[in-house]
Amino acid sequence: MNIYKSVSFIQKKITLFDWKLLLFLILFLDVKLSVKVIAIVIIYILQPDFRFQFGFKNIKPFVFYLSIILIATLNWLLSKGFLSQNYTIAFLTGIAFWGLSILALHQIQLFTRRTDTSVIHRTISLFFVLNALVSMITLIGIIWEIKEINPYLYQGQYQKYFIGTGDYIRGITFDVSTTNAIINAFGIVYFLIRKNLSRLFLCMIILLLTGSNFTNLLLVFVFLYLFIFKTDLVQKSSIVVCIMLCIVFMVKISPQNNLYAQGILKKIIGKKNVAPVPTPALSIQAEKNEKEKIAQNYLDSVAASLQRKQIITVKNSSVSKTATSLIEKPIIPGDSIHTPTFQSRKDTNAFQKELISFSTVHLDGLTASQKLYAASNFPGKIIAFKQSLQFLNAHPFKMLIGTGIGNFSSKLAFRITGLKLAGGYPSKFIYISPYFLKYHFNLFLYFFSKNIQYHSLINNPASVYDQLLCEYGIIGLAAFFILYIGYFFSYRKQLSYGFPLLLLLVGAFTVDYWYEQLSIVILFELMLLLDIKESTTKKVIDD
Repeated sequence: MNIYKSVSFIQKKITLFDWKLLLFLILFLDVKLSVKVIAIVIIYILQPDFRFQFGFKNIKPFVFYLSIILIATLNWLLSKGFLSQNYTIAFLTGIAFWGLSILALHQIQLFTRRTDTSVIHRTISLFFVLNALVSMITLIGIIWEIKEINPYLYQGQYQKYFIGTGDYIRGITFDVSTTNAIINAFGIVYFLIRKNLSRLFLCMIILLLTGSNFTNLLLVFVFLYLFIFKTDLVQKSSIVVCIMLCIVFMVKISPQNNLYAQGILKKIIGKKNVAPVPTPALSIQAEKNEKEKIAQNYLDSVAASLQRKQIITVKNSSVSKTATSLIEKPIIPGDSIHTPTFQSRKDTNAFQKELISFSTVHLDGLTASQKLYAASNFPGKIIAFKQSLQFLNAHPFKMLIGTGIGNFSSKLAFRITGLKLAGGYPSKFIYISPYFLKYHFNLFLYFFSKNIQYHSLINNPASVYDQLLCEYGIIGLAAFFILYIGYFFSYRKQLSYGFPLLLLLVGAFTVDYWYEQLSIVILFELMLLLDIKESTTKKVIDD
């Protein structure tokens, strides 16, 4: 009887979740492209349905994906890209990325259409719990390794962790920490509106652990919208608690990260540098960047404080105690925080050497513009947006349908360089567009061939908006706003958590090539289609 009850209990628990959906999310959001392909193959075996609905009366994001493929194909034909074998292979690779997006969206559509909404909600909740579990295990592993409770203040091992600890908190996708941060930002909004406070604070903790200043700032803006327009007293209180947690983390857990964020902001709004920087292109400069200065100042202040305490202790000690201490066994002092192992490495690593080696081949075309980067007061992200506008102004005939897939700014453009910057690619099929080399790749080489502290999101030219505008033109960007963003925006009055999630996505699209990442977009689409299903069903019942 007990065995029967146990089996019955397990069966009931199993039916609470959609295990196919959970498996699909875990595999498709994995950082490896091969795992994503496996996820698509498995899910179409488990759920074989190829009846796509591409009409305008159905889900318009399908039409957006198709329009991007059509624009890319038209550009390939008009520019006679088929005459180049390497570019044709790159073109087909890019089409495959968009094809995977269509297949994934189709499966998400099937899940939301066929599965009970309560089951999907529990499955999404379980996904966030598993992601938090993997993130916490990673943090515990770091703590075990360094034997310090707070790795965000640990400066040993050449500052392996310290201000960059959050980079290691990658979650269940094993992607960059920014991906984990935005996923948890989605979870925060989702659980806030659904009033699941335990999951809300769990996602907030994981978000803070990633140390993503950009995501924190983006979330604060969404919080402001929710606080004013879309929350009750309990939800407003939860928002205040989340902001307080953020402040505590920035002030107590990772104060140097807080100072770094302030330094970036001051750099953006401050005065421009007037003194020229006589630095050759792609040389590894010896001067400390903003991050290093902040870290060093923090360590110096700690050392000075300890030294003052020691002086006071000596002055207050009696002569007898001093005499006694002389005959006691001397204490061997610990490592000084000013020793090399407590400073970040200055040597050039293999990644930087490869970028420098590549740049020497194209040095003549890169040097002039990189001198402008050195003299600029702006981070790479802002310079990249300026480059896009400069390019379109100089090439007005490219405004309509862009330069073509992989020719200006995309994950594909980085991948097909063969430098393993966005995944592997066969060396014999390497292709580098002159537009990409002159603008965004040139900018990337300048910042990422320097010290590792320059390798931050704020200096990376990656952006969905740059990609769409310059590779697919005004038509591609218009298709994005009308067919993709416009589709979800049209439901804004009925949606609950969907509209603030849309605001998060619009902001997140400024910092990476998320369509080609094949990660946060599919989670967003699942949540939005689920919210649309619930809101439209409720409207029919009310009517």
